[in-house]
Amino acid sequence: MRIDIITVLPELLKSPFEASILKRAIEKGLVEVHFHNLRDYTTNKYKQVDDYQFGGGAGMVMMIEPIDKCISQLKSERDYDDVIYMTPDGNTLNQSIANGLSLKENLIILCGHYKGVDQRVRDMHVTKEISIGDYVLSGGELAAAVVCDAVIRLIPGVLNDETSALTDTFQDNLLAPPVYTRPAEYKGMEVPEILLSGNFPKIEKWREEQALERTKARRPDLLE
Repeated sequence: MRIDIITVLPELLKSPFEASILKRAIEKGLVEVHFHNLRDYTTNKYKQVDDYQFGGGAGMVMMIEPIDKCISQLKSERDYDDVIYMTPDGNTLNQSIANGLSLKENLIILCGHYKGVDQRVRDMHVTKEISIGDYVLSGGELAAAVVCDAVIRLIPGVLNDETSALTDTFQDNLLAPPVYTRPAEYKGMEVPEILLSGNFPKIEKWREEQALERTKARRPDLLE
């Protein structure tokens, strides 16, 4: 998989990809992540990529020309499955969306800023609009990193135990059940006896029941 991220702040984005699972995925050659500074695509001598919005109103808008130039150049070099725009009014990221994106080969992620991008960018190039929640960030960079983390960890070979991602919260519209590790007893608090029994069919049944009960209590909307 190749992911191209278009941003005005590439330095803000790089650190999440220089540690842990994302770093290992890149080092294994399972994913390529490239950052493109939008200011490299403007002819403005001050490297300006935003301007006042037509019709008046507070806040600046990212201009169409540098974004179009960047995306058009990338598209001339390879085919892309999706051009994703990170925006608060997009579809809220969930596990199903992450699963679908993990099957793609080439993705572009455009990070919004200010009051957003000129609507013509969305009309010309964007194929998916994604939000990570009902709140506003200073820019789309942190949201893009969240999307990349959610997607890249699903690529076969990224996790040491590939079955781990299949049992994550939300994979089957259920929250994950409680988990425990050693010691079996700590300050009078004991691990459920079933988990120490070695009876794996019963353990799996217990986990399913616990996942269902936790989902009913905390996120009943997932069961609708």
